[in-house]
Amino acid sequence: MPALTLPPVRRWIAPPVTQENIDWANLTVIDLAKAKTPEGREEQVRLARDATHKQGFFYVVNHGMDQANVDRMFDIASTAFEEVDAEEKLRYEARIKQTGTYLGYKLQQYWHIANGVRDRIEHYNIPRDVNEREHPNAVRPFLPEIQKFIEFTHRDILNEVQKLLSLGLELPENVLPDLHPYDETNHSFWRFMLYHPRTQEEEEKTNNVWMKGHADHMSFTALWSQPVTALQIKDHDGQWRYVRHVPNALVINCGDTMEYITGGYYRSAVHRVVKPPKDQDGLRRLGLFYFHYTADQVPIQPLLNSPVVQREGVTKRIEGDVPTQEKWRKTRTAVYGVSELKKAEDGSEYEIVNGVRVTHHN
Repeated sequence: MPALTLPPVRRWIAPPVTQENIDWANLTVIDLAKAKTPEGREEQVRLARDATHKQGFFYVVNHGMDQANVDRMFDIASTAFEEVDAEEKLRYEARIKQTGTYLGYKLQQYWHIANGVRDRIEHYNIPRDVNEREHPNAVRPFLPEIQKFIEFTHRDILNEVQKLLSLGLELPENVLPDLHPYDETNHSFWRFMLYHPRTQEEEEKTNNVWMKGHADHMSFTALWSQPVTALQIKDHDGQWRYVRHVPNALVINCGDTMEYITGGYYRSAVHRVVKPPKDQDGLRRLGLFYFHYTADQVPIQPLLNSPVVQREGVTKRIEGDVPTQEKWRKTRTAVYGVSELKKAEDGSEYEIVNGVRVTHHN
């Protein structure tokens, strides 16, 4: 059988990792290869459960995608920015506030960060089914590869992780994957993201924060690890710590949807992005992300049939009218980074969305 010929793509050369002395977060590593044996599976269930309960962040390794394919996807991500001119990006600009989705380009300086400084981040967002919408000319040859990568991330990685987390709730392993089907009811999406360097004046006005501390509103976010050190988590002791680059690993963080579905047992992780260390100053930070939702019709309410939730009690729930995933995702997306925030006594900022207080950490 002849080898499949892939369309040519310009290489994205990943920068070297930092050599600075960094305060790294101590994150759990989930090994999907070990989860294939009964003994290993029991261990990985415990690790996944405890990591998501205590920190909401963990790595996933030995997932079955080789490094060459990951590198090529970074090459394709770069194409979405380098090979598409400003005029074409405008034609595919996302109508975020109007539609409650990110699909298309979010251009630079859309979000307000602090003191009049707006973001230097651009991303191109692609639906779970890449054929739902048109794409820029430079991206079109790669759509079959992007689709395969999306499906692999959804089915072979996140759904496998969710089997472990279902067992961690002492439920059948299919419970969480069944809430996140790979079908037309699910509006998970893929993102290519590029952070551009900022001026010294912008850094001073924002205290070097590129994106405020926040929790994602979906069930899980999967980030393919990359070498520019800028992502921080707010650790269990309240300190901000950096997330270390692990080659060919995914960094998974739990979001608000999963926190509410588990009554607060699985914790949505607060994280932010800051200026890289000195030896990476001025570099652009390219990322591959998958934002994972339940099916649109799923109500955002606790799984009260979980023995763990019953024992631990419900510590987080949405009071009043319980939104569906569709209402939750559209409302949270539409207001993020553009709504008027209120000041809290502890110095953080907040807004009320769907009756829920959503905090933004400075």
